[in-house]
Amino acid sequence: MNLIPLLLAVPLCGALCTALCGKKYGRLPHYIALAAEAVTLALSAAALLGGHGLDDCALHLIGFLSFAANGFRLVWVPLICFAFTMSGLMCPEYLSHSHAPARYQAATLLTLTGTLGVFLSADLFTFFVFFELMSLSSWLWVIHEETDGAKYAADTYLAVAVLGGLVMLMGIFTLWNLGVPMDFTEIRFLWDYLSVPQGMLYLAGGLMLFGFAAKAGLFPLHFWLPMAHPVAPAPASALLSGVLTKCGVMGMLLLSATLFRWDFRWGEVVLGLGVVTMLLGAVLALCSVDLKRTLACSSVSQIGFIVVGVGLKSLLGLEDVLAVRGTMLHMMNHTLIKLVLFLAAGVFAMNRGTLDLNRLRGAGRGNLPLMLCFLTGAYSVAGIPGGSGYLSKTMLHEAIVEYTQLAEHAQGVMLIPLHVVEWTFLFSGGLTLAYMLKLFVTLFVMKPAETGKPLRMNAATTAALVVPSAVLWALGLSAHPLTDKILDMARPTLTDGTMEHALQYFSPTNLSGACISIAIGLAAYLLVVRPLLTREGNLINIIPGWCDLESKVYRPFFLCLLPNAAGLVCRLLDCSLDGFVVLLRKAVLRDLGRPKRAVAGLWLTDALGRLCDKAVALLNRTLRRKEPIVRRRSFVYSFAEKERELAAAGRLITASLSFGMLLACAGLVATLLYLLF
Repeated sequence: MNLIPLLLAVPLCGALCTALCGKKYGRLPHYIALAAEAVTLALSAAALLGGHGLDDCALHLIGFLSFAANGFRLVWVPLICFAFTMSGLMCPEYLSHSHAPARYQAATLLTLTGTLGVFLSADLFTFFVFFELMSLSSWLWVIHEETDGAKYAADTYLAVAVLGGLVMLMGIFTLWNLGVPMDFTEIRFLWDYLSVPQGMLYLAGGLMLFGFAAKAGLFPLHFWLPMAHPVAPAPASALLSGVLTKCGVMGMLLLSATLFRWDFRWGEVVLGLGVVTMLLGAVLALCSVDLKRTLACSSVSQIGFIVVGVGLKSLLGLEDVLAVRGTMLHMMNHTLIKLVLFLAAGVFAMNRGTLDLNRLRGAGRGNLPLMLCFLTGAYSVAGIPGGSGYLSKTMLHEAIVEYTQLAEHAQGVMLIPLHVVEWTFLFSGGLTLAYMLKLFVTLFVMKPAETGKPLRMNAATTAALVVPSAVLWALGLSAHPLTDKILDMARPTLTDGTMEHALQYFSPTNLSGACISIAIGLAAYLLVVRPLLTREGNLINIIPGWCDLESKVYRPFFLCLLPNAAGLVCRLLDCSLDGFVVLLRKAVLRDLGRPKRAVAGLWLTDALGRLCDKAVALLNRTLRRKEPIVRRRSFVYSFAEKERELAAAGRLITASLSFGMLLACAGLVATLLYLLF
């Protein structure tokens, strides 16, 4: 019996049941969702541990959807179900006062279905269908609180999701038009790479990379993570950061393993994006003063580390096994780490009602389980020896060193000097330690900023923190007997290379790289965070507001330039019609004008209007004394009315863009239904 239909059907049925509950059933939606997640986890664990129920061959459903469960899929499906189950354990306590628990849990189970479909998909069309199901259903997480901040972040998230999906679909259709097979196995083994124009192939790949990068949070499309995570509930933030971003990374990894297998230029571009992302995210996290925003920027940085591995996978050719293993392990580590850290942040939010680090100073003192779990996540993500993050970062660093040694044989001009890549990797790892040390000291070491009761969490929330923390320690301390075996299972579908000998994680060479990052991190904390980012005991954010890409570049572009380009003709026609009506009234109807009415304008329009009135009066007394300029109303009123018209037009454009995004979302859903049926 193939378990794939059950893995997809259980959360779908759970979503239907929770959606029918409504508000009057209290916590019942949480328990239904948790039961569905637990059953899905049990099915995936049975398939992984029992070695049966999931076949290597593709399974076709509805005549169109194609699935497979081998290699990395066998590892990732249980991990996804585990993350959703741990998040679900916290929901009854965290969302006890939520106004829409049924909606939240229905969205969660739909997102689980979409995420499982992404990792089980055997071709690009199936991948796209479930990728969009995951993206559109998770939008309900971001808007769940329905505050002004949540609505603003949800608009941004929806725009990124819809635009990314549409651009990715353009790339898939381009490949289809070129005759490229959609099945991942056929692309990798049977398709002739040279049978299509290389320029068109790069065009299709670039379009798909845009869609994947938008979901992964890769620069310059990273801006939605620091916006969406602080406003979403903590259990949802843990999944947004730990699981959903990996769907975008998985898309890039599959492209690098199939369509652009061992492609030098593709690898250079992906590597460059990863390097910029890991450094930028670390700098933003170091300067943030909001707990969940810091963790969100940390996710941006860690995605950069992972994407560096994806780029090296294409650059190393047959020697890509270390890059693939490091990428896969860091993806797994990041999922577990952010699950622990965001759920811990949820404990602070539940008890204190704020995420401001200055108000949370010392709030975690006295809660030993919470402190140890937070320390586990921080220790691992910082790459300190003994943690699971050290293992994955060691493999990625070794892959960089290996490519540096092979670089003289590579053809073409390298876009980024490899020594710059290595030192940026080590420097970003040091900044990771610095901002995690900042968080830990602020939350658990410093004296409390506000008096209050010790932080409390029930048994289910404690289990949601302790269990993934234990898994992190197991992966970190059992490198060869456990972690290497898991990576051996995930390897075959992504690389043909094999490890000739076990990697010595704690050799002097590998430990030296970790020691360099630790030294950089301690120096950054002592020389930057303490003296420069702390003022009178409070953390400060020195990032200027003009660095905000979303509000200063993207939103003005979409809200002003694009609508104005399309609406310029309409505006001209509107003005022409108004002018014709005025001319008709003056020439035929002899209308002497409307009574003046006071219009309150801005100080600028008022001052400008008064200046123009004085200029006209001066002209009438001097140059135009014989033929004075006659005006029936003051410039103050004219400018004030124009200002009001511009403000109304701006509000209309904003509303029209939001409405347009919803229409685009509906069109995307219609496209998905068309592809399905």
